Amino acid sequence: MKRMLAAVRFLTILPIPGRWGAGADELAGSVPWFPLVGLALGAVAAGAGWVTAAAAVPPLVAAAGLVVLLAAFSGCLHLDGLSDTADGLLSSRPREAMLEIMKDSRTGAMGVAAIVGVALVKFAALASLALRVSPDATEVWLAAVFLMPLAGRSALVVHMAILPCVRADGLAAVFYRRRAPCGAWSRLAAVWAAAVLAAAAWALLGGRGLVVWIAWLAAALLLAGYVYRKLGGATGDTLGAACELLETVPALTLAVWPIQAGR
Repeated sequence: MKRMLAAVRFLTILPIPGRWGAGADELAGSVPWFPLVGLALGAVAAGAGWVTAAAAVPPLVAAAGLVVLLAAFSGCLHLDGLSDTADGLLSSRPREAMLEIMKDSRTGAMGVAAIVGVALVKFAALASLALRVSPDATEVWLAAVFLMPLAGRSALVVHMAILPCVRADGLAAVFYRRRAPCGAWSRLAAVWAAAVLAAAAWALLGGRGLVVWIAWLAAALLLAGYVYRKLGGATGDTLGAACELLETVPALTLAVWPIQAGR
């Protein structure tokens, strides 16, 4: 229970009473709960999407509102990581200089561009799905909204499993305390996270869901490879960036996948 609450405390702005789930050991052991928190957030997001559809909210307004809601789930924590990661990795500096830039609380031009770019991609993908006219357009749109938070939180688990931590301090190091003595633990958590996403995508979209999952897995591995090549491993900022970037994959994949495709 404490580890579940630690995952909720870390990944959301939901107030948790007292110090439940606030301990470092509880937070380090909370990783397997990340996909389940993603499922809960996806249900909230899809519920909000269903309300906007039922209320005939204009599609562009609904898409913009959902982008804001997705960011609000974590209090923009992952957007902050995306911004810092972009400032560092896109600076064309040596590795140590990149890490120093990422520690700077100030946001540079690359960070701003990354936040705006990701928000625009999410908005455009969701809006294009909402504007489609077909028998299952609403179903596909709501499935995309549901899968987005799950895809982002599952990406956190996968990156923790396959990337070493490059900082001895910081928030990310807390999660690696449990990973260090037993790498199998983190790998099992990653398989669990990927399996939860695959099951949810298949249940909602059938064959198209499998395409979404493959696209997500490929993007997660490519991003992990890029981060490893640049930094040699993960930081808290790169994990946040992974959450934001991989969150776009379900909506983006479904936006470019033919709506007429069979399940």
